[in-house]
Amino acid sequence: MSNSVPDIAQSPVTLASLRAELDRLDDAMHDLLMQRAEVVEKVGALGAKGPVALRPGREADIIRRLLRRHTGKLPRRLLPRLWRELFAATTSMQGPYNVAVCEVQPGSGFVAAAREHFGMLTPIRTHRSPAQALAEVSAGTAMVAVLPMPAEEEAAGAAWWTALLQRDEPRIHVLARLPFWSPRAEGAPTVRALVVASVPPDASAHDRSLIGLELPLEMSRARLSEAMTKAGFSVGGIILRRDPYDPMALALVDVDGLVSDADPRLAALATRRRPVVLGAYAVPVDGEKE
Repeated sequence: MSNSVPDIAQSPVTLASLRAELDRLDDAMHDLLMQRAEVVEKVGALGAKGPVALRPGREADIIRRLLRRHTGKLPRRLLPRLWRELFAATTSMQGPYNVAVCEVQPGSGFVAAAREHFGMLTPIRTHRSPAQALAEVSAGTAMVAVLPMPAEEEAAGAAWWTALLQRDEPRIHVLARLPFWSPRAEGAPTVRALVVASVPPDASAHDRSLIGLELPLEMSRARLSEAMTKAGFSVGGIILRRDPYDPMALALVDVDGLVSDADPRLAALATRRRPVVLGAYAVPVDGEKE
């Protein structure tokens, strides 16, 4: 029996023949998905289970690569959507996969952002405070937590990133930033969030890192930026907190690249306590430009 692909260009084009061709393509795509799942099973057999199965950097690079090679009229925004569902399904094959989401105000969009990124079928538990969502990750009852993006004006209880400065075990790191792709379609979640888990960051081709510092109260944003730049960092945003009754200021600095705890530039910063790398994230993509 021949396995040759029918050439519809050489046959009379009818609605029935086009539908038959679509059925053939659907079957071929399904075969490839099942083959991919078999490879994922082999990866799991080598020990990549639980939180260590999380590879947000690799997933980001896969989506970037697909966007670069994409041609034709199929909407580019479909690629991240399809592959995010695929990543969620295959990660769940390697162990329990659930997400804790901090959504202080119901309907504010954080659950929707988590669904978009982690798949429609991934179990999600909602919490009213960042501390509750973080506690799930610490206890191992959630693989990841989705937390609001830190902001300068937030209350002390909302500044969840300050808890990561303590390096408690299991140590929790920032792994991803949401939303991962733009432009945002009408009705799509637009809230900004960070994803944390009890594993180190996963490198991608284009990352940014978050560094936490304890500083003298008199430290200004300009002086901190100057010191970071002098140490060799390319600085983005800076959040500087001065809480009442706290003898030290706390800073969260976003810098270019994947920074490790052993990075010698950290030692070059004259701070009371060595700066803490709170994690890193793959820089979100612009689906119209990638």
